Amino acid sequence: MTTARAVRIENYGGPEVMQFVDSELPEPGQGEACIRHTAIGLNFIDIYHRTGLYPLELPSGLGTEAAGVVEAIGPGVSDINVGDRVVYSGRPLGAYADRRNVDAGQLVNIPDAVSDDEAAAGFLKGMTAWFLLHRSYAVQAGDPILVYAAAGGVGSILSQWGRYLDARVIGIVSSEQKAEIASAAGCEHVIMAAAENIPATVRELTDGQGVAAVYDSVGRDTFMQSLDCLRPHGVMVTFGNASGAVEPFAPAELAKRHSLYVTRPTLFDFVDTRERLLEASATFFAMLAGGHIKLDIGQRFPLKDVARAHEALASRATTGSSVLIP
Repeated sequence: MTTARAVRIENYGGPEVMQFVDSELPEPGQGEACIRHTAIGLNFIDIYHRTGLYPLELPSGLGTEAAGVVEAIGPGVSDINVGDRVVYSGRPLGAYADRRNVDAGQLVNIPDAVSDDEAAAGFLKGMTAWFLLHRSYAVQAGDPILVYAAAGGVGSILSQWGRYLDARVIGIVSSEQKAEIASAAGCEHVIMAAAENIPATVRELTDGQGVAAVYDSVGRDTFMQSLDCLRPHGVMVTFGNASGAVEPFAPAELAKRHSLYVTRPTLFDFVDTRERLLEASATFFAMLAGGHIKLDIGQRFPLKDVARAHEALASRATTGSSVLIP
């Protein structure tokens, strides 16, 4: 057995509920591989788990994704080898650790052209951008789309990928510094989040029509505003709750805005088989290796400073992607 150091929570709450524990890590079991983490992805969903917005069975680990090196494999593992550089995202939670045993079916080999930091920082976000742009609403060339938090981890990838698809990307950001980042990421227009009457501005930018799709990671505070930005038959893709969960609304709100659609997708419904996981990851890694997407790793936090990392992420003090280093 080896010793693993990991973050655990016993109660929901602020960053202070995250505690480090040492435990004995058994040999990988049937279908498992032991991974020594070299970089861990930091995502807003980690805060939702920590606060209980997305309930867990407590006590629990935290973290959904990490990159690292395979140290050992258990019985029945055939397509992953000791020494492979791999990345994964999924459940059970527990990526906030220096090593752990993982279901080998979740592991994807990292291409030589992609670093461990890039894989950990971009894997979940990149596959999220993939299903948002290709599955939740299939973006077509010329489509105007609206992206919230366009300078953030998912938002900056969405903007670059949307531009690659020849969409007209309109970004929403919270500061002038982030406006520059969003523009560099491919946003044709950038709107400040504090601006008055964002729907009117969006319609001015789209010849009075509105956008084909809104990608809204903010949630409660922007939901109705986002509906007002859509063109007839437009698609509202609500995929995050940075301001809190969306409150119940009457379906008639969609009718009076010209027959809108609303979807609340989650990644793991789109990568629910090994084949689909490999398709999504290969598409993202091809975009990354081809230079069509550039990852801005704006922050690297030591794992021991995970509380500070959560505080920075929650206060929107981060840009691009962030990683934790064990």
